[in-house]
Amino acid sequence: MTCVSRTEHFSAAHRLNNSLLSAEENRQVFGKCNHPNGHGHNYILETIVRGPVDARTGMVANISDLKHWIQAAVLDVVDHRNLDADIEYFRVHPSTTENLAVFIWIRLARIMPPGILYQIIISETAKNKVIYSGEGLTDSDYEGCVV
Repeated sequence: MTCVSRTEHFSAAHRLNNSLLSAEENRQVFGKCNHPNGHGHNYILETIVRGPVDARTGMVANISDLKHWIQAAVLDVVDHRNLDADIEYFRVHPSTTENLAVFIWIRLARIMPPGILYQIIISETAKNKVIYSGEGLTDSDYEGCVV
């Protein structure tokens, strides 16, 4: 098996807040990221696909296709958006980078050939990144992933 990755960038705003917690609990858990006006990040998304190298094309996946899938499933939806205000999914799930990774995984898995999506890595800052491989998702997770 061979892995191929593509890296893209996007900017988005959000506020870390959980409606199930009190205002004080949110401040304690999320600190400055719970500021009422939110804040933004310049995210880096690495999408990794995995599979056998096709004997005819010499590729695991066509990079042009990978670019299109990321653009349609992710960038067109999250770039220059307020995640909490503009995306239904984040009205139910706190907009942590972990939940953003799940959201992106589901969006990509819906449009890519089955089994090719291997891993996504989202860097929120130069020091913080989340690595996700799709474990633990159920059909209801896919159904609840609404833009």
